[in-house]
Amino acid sequence: MAKKLVVKVTAGADAPERCSQAFTVAAVAVASGVEVSLWLTGESAWFALPGKAAEFELPHAAPLPDLIESIQAGGRITLCTQCAARRDISEGDVLEGVRIAGAQVFVQEALGDETQALVY
Repeated sequence: MAKKLVVKVTAGADAPERCSQAFTVAAVAVASGVEVSLWLTGESAWFALPGKAAEFELPHAAPLPDLIESIQAGGRITLCTQCAARRDISEGDVLEGVRIAGAQVFVQEALGDETQALVY
């Protein structure tokens, strides 16, 4: 089993099931003791902002704010640099604990030893 899981979520409210799956998998992995790095890209970038996850609704899915809290409790959430710039999101705008980093950091994490990367 991989000791680290890197999850890149590219969907937001535009593809709610895919978005929810990514956050759910990341939260379950954290709960299972796996080191998790969740990357917010594309439309999921908005969930790096306070209050935005509370606006997300999907029947029969765990609330997004709860999943984010679970992920942050034992993992890391990163907002893509370019995605943030395209949406005029800066470091001062994001939830506490969310970092902004670019493709180089993603590639480095995804290619680490004993790491599994998933893209949603």
